[in-house]
Amino acid sequence: MGSIRHILLFLFIGCSTISVWGQKELRRGKMAKPQSNLHQVYLDSANVYKRSDIERSIDYITNSIAVLGKRADKKSLSESLVALGEVYQYHNQYDLAITNYKDALEAYRSTRTTLLLAEAYIQNKQFSEAETTLLPLLKIEGLVPYQKVRLNESLGDAYRGLGQVEKALAFFEEGLIVAKKNQITPKLADLNSKIADTYAQDDKLVEAGAYYNSSLQLTESLEPKRAVQEKEKVADFYNQKNLYGAEIELRKKSLSELKTLPKGKTAKREARDELDSITPQRINYKIANAYIAQDKYDEAIPYLKESIETADSENDLVVQKDATRKLSEVFEYKGDYPKAFETYRSYVSLVDTLYVRKEQEIAQAARFNREISMRQNRISGLEQERELSQSKYDLALTEQQLIQESNKRQRWIIYSLIFGMILLGLAAFFFYRSNQQQKLANNLLALKSLRSQMNPHFIFNALNSVNNYIAKSDERSANRFLSEFSTLMRSVLENSEEDFIPLAKELEQLELYVKLEHSRFPDKFDYQLNVDKKIDVSAFEIPPMLLQPYIENAIWHGLRYKEDKGLLKIDVRPKGSTSVEIVITDDGIGRKKSGQLKTQNQKKQKSKGMGNIKKRIAILNDMYKNKVDVTISDLTTDGSGTKVIFVLRKD
Repeated sequence: MGSIRHILLFLFIGCSTISVWGQKELRRGKMAKPQSNLHQVYLDSANVYKRSDIERSIDYITNSIAVLGKRADKKSLSESLVALGEVYQYHNQYDLAITNYKDALEAYRSTRTTLLLAEAYIQNKQFSEAETTLLPLLKIEGLVPYQKVRLNESLGDAYRGLGQVEKALAFFEEGLIVAKKNQITPKLADLNSKIADTYAQDDKLVEAGAYYNSSLQLTESLEPKRAVQEKEKVADFYNQKNLYGAEIELRKKSLSELKTLPKGKTAKREARDELDSITPQRINYKIANAYIAQDKYDEAIPYLKESIETADSENDLVVQKDATRKLSEVFEYKGDYPKAFETYRSYVSLVDTLYVRKEQEIAQAARFNREISMRQNRISGLEQERELSQSKYDLALTEQQLIQESNKRQRWIIYSLIFGMILLGLAAFFFYRSNQQQKLANNLLALKSLRSQMNPHFIFNALNSVNNYIAKSDERSANRFLSEFSTLMRSVLENSEEDFIPLAKELEQLELYVKLEHSRFPDKFDYQLNVDKKIDVSAFEIPPMLLQPYIENAIWHGLRYKEDKGLLKIDVRPKGSTSVEIVITDDGIGRKKSGQLKTQNQKKQKSKGMGNIKKRIAILNDMYKNKVDVTISDLTTDGSGTKVIFVLRKD
């Protein structure tokens, strides 16, 4: 992949001079007419070399983009990007193919490009992205039959990759109907084969076998390579079902047909599609394995030898190694230990040779990477020279009257002043950034300290409720309370290190805490938690345990001392488009009367939890630009009841 990116960059820079020349000629009116024709010629040439010479193919595509100039026609630009994506897709560079298809769609949307993008997603195992890409095409009317078949086939591939067998089969079947109706014979074979694969994946072997038979019959009318490919796939299926006789017969047919094909026309492309079995040496090896599975060692030996000999002539060390090892095992099964030992020695030698070859390939790759690095440096130098040359040319056109010998000293003074100002600005910037970082570090340390003080305070107050049930010997209520309390504590501890948590999670904690307090004082108050349905609570974040101390004060210092039963209300409602308002109200005895009821010792001590909350809000607002506002007031004019209003803003 690195080499392909390098080639593209090299050719693009190399062709940049073509682009500059082309733009000059366009300004003179000499290239406007043949531009589109030249663009298409380059694309046609790129398509010719797509399979055989990736460098030349990318070269032509780069030229096709260069001739379009700065104000390129969007459709023509999209065609070039699609062609580039097809080159990458053919050579298994799926990430690069996806990127270019996306860019092509951004320039000009078309069904063909969308289908190509989905196919690249499928080949890259991104099945969910393929599904998302393809589903909108189902709503398009007027698709040509071949595109309908490809759409259904690709959706089937995507759902099979996602493990949704029923959906996959439904789309394959729909594609098969369209292909039959419009006599698209190649797709009939492909779809029958894919339906068979899907049934086999779902362990429905009878149905799979029926569709494989259909695909075999259909491929007989297609090109020989496709027929051999399908025979090998069905033979692998027979192998899975332990139908070795049928497997051997089918592989022998493949072997016979393979010999009639032009040499070198079979495995090169199919290997990229994981069809590496379509070589004589590997087919012979698989036939031998089928015989061995039936304990027919004498029949297996000739095929293993043929596989070894063919692999040796084709320099296929992997198959030669595997076949040699299997031949040694066969001789050992037959009790011919001298031949088994001799063959095993050949196997060891092949392993050593394969290891040496791998080391050589690694060394070659390292050398290639060094060459790439050297060429990359050269490319960067060429690009800088080109930019510098262009800058000088533009400067000469626009400021030629200013380039005078008498002004040199004045310009140097100006440049020196500018340089000094830049240095001064940089120094000021780094000093400011250092101060900001130090301030941030101090704030984070302070927040951590306040959180560590806050959690023990909450735990101590909550355990008072547990102690009350234990004192009353109410075992069932104590157990229930402890269970709910442990759930609350787990949530509190999980969020204790966070500056902000989702508002939804804070409300869940809050409701659980109020429920626990209500279970202790059921005769003192009722509570309501109202969240406006218009609010997307997942879009807001709040410091953890921010609301709980105010709820605690409302219950312990307001509602608990009320003679009749009170009401605690928590309302969450929108305030503008980017803020939410949380209102906590209680109709308790009020702040003034609650202060009068405190003991002398209590009056000397301020609420530690409330103090920590104020400090946390001050620090967080300093760090996050006034994210939280809090106001506390009496609920009524006579001083009874309390109202706390939080205003929480989005990030």
